[in-house]
Amino acid sequence: MNQGGHILIIDDEASLRQTMARILLRAGFEVTTVASGQESYAILQEHTFDMVYLDIRLPDASGLDILQSIRAQFPEMPIILFTAQPDLHSAVEALRRGATDYLLKPLKPETVIERTRRVIDEQNKKKRRRAILQQMEDLQAELESLDTLEIPEKKPTPTGSLPDRFVKCGALNLDLHTRRVIVNDRPVNLSPTSFDYLLVLARHSPNTVDYQTLVAEAQGYASDPRDAQELTKWHIHNIRQAIEGEPQNAVHIITVRGNGYRLVTD
Repeated sequence: MNQGGHILIIDDEASLRQTMARILLRAGFEVTTVASGQESYAILQEHTFDMVYLDIRLPDASGLDILQSIRAQFPEMPIILFTAQPDLHSAVEALRRGATDYLLKPLKPETVIERTRRVIDEQNKKKRRRAILQQMEDLQAELESLDTLEIPEKKPTPTGSLPDRFVKCGALNLDLHTRRVIVNDRPVNLSPTSFDYLLVLARHSPNTVDYQTLVAEAQGYASDPRDAQELTKWHIHNIRQAIEGEPQNAVHIITVRGNGYRLVTD
């Protein structure tokens, strides 16, 4: 039975690599093995993996350093470290740097299979969650576009309330009636929901807006921190594509790691 997981094993001991590969292959996983940190860096750029087994002691680098490097490039990648020498300090340091788990050699086949299945199952749940959230976003965007089509005209706005029509933040000008965004006199296109996210950031600017507040104010419902982060990430990407000159070097929509985003226009 194919478990749908591609596992990378990083260990300089050939017999252990081969043994682990056989165990995992028989359990239905796809397996790739390398013998050094340098090889792991190259293979990670060429292939997609669902999790990594990493020896804490390698001839060309510290497993903890490799762990930190992989975590920097692939923040969601599960990484399990193993070692032949139990060391509480190393275990704590590995977990502090983002290891998913820490196992001692000799590794028992049933332990390897159980841990791998548990991690892959959790990864599959996360992927499914993201897919469902994306579907929800797409459906909501479609509903909003239908609502817009059903109401082709808005009632005239009294002159006295004209200032409430616009939210201006530096070079950004948001028209709440036409739901258009002007950046330095240049109109940009945003989906209805992304427009609402930008509006929330503009109203709070330059303060940081956490993920849950963004979802609550832009979309009108409560969510837990993890779901809120996933929801906001996609809209922030769209906003950056629209208003930033170089989205990969954003200067207006600033990420506040682990908290949320803030809009800076000065």
